[in-house]
Amino acid sequence: MNNEEKKVNEELDEEVKNETPDTEETKEDEVREEQPEDAADAEANSEEDEAVNTKYLRLMADFQNFKRRVEKEKSDIYAYANEKLVSQLVDVIDNFERALLHEEADDSYVEGMKMIFKQLTGVLEKAGLEEINALGEDFDPNFHNAVMTEDNDDYDSGKVTEVMQKGYLLNKKVIRPSMVKVNN
Repeated sequence: MNNEEKKVNEELDEEVKNETPDTEETKEDEVREEQPEDAADAEANSEEDEAVNTKYLRLMADFQNFKRRVEKEKSDIYAYANEKLVSQLVDVIDNFERALLHEEADDSYVEGMKMIFKQLTGVLEKAGLEEINALGEDFDPNFHNAVMTEDNDDYDSGKVTEVMQKGYLLNKKVIRPSMVKVNN
């Protein structure tokens, strides 16, 4: 290198040093800028932190509640997905029961119908269907639909005396109330 190149390099080094001073004073100024200048700023930052933390906790609680609600809705969907199909099959069960009351055909035919009926009710019970017991029970408007009243000495007042149409529950939910006659 010749002298001129050395001078140019030295001048450039000087300029770079002047542009980015690396003294302790500049470092202290930077640290002071990062820290709050007075107690009011520190208190304001503390209040902001508390507000942010409170908002965060509420958001987490809302999210947990959302997750629980979605899980419950999902389990309800699985439990009652077959409700429409089962309610239509309940009518088929009613017709089967009516047909079995008239045993005028030969014995083997009646026995076959009883077996089919038993199989159908077994499948529906596995799906969560259960009959509402009504005869002799206290009248409950949540499970029974009173269509008639009567005076019957065999039953106490408010008891179901006759079941006109069976009622059914699907996974503990009433899909059809029992149609009943109630004692006065």
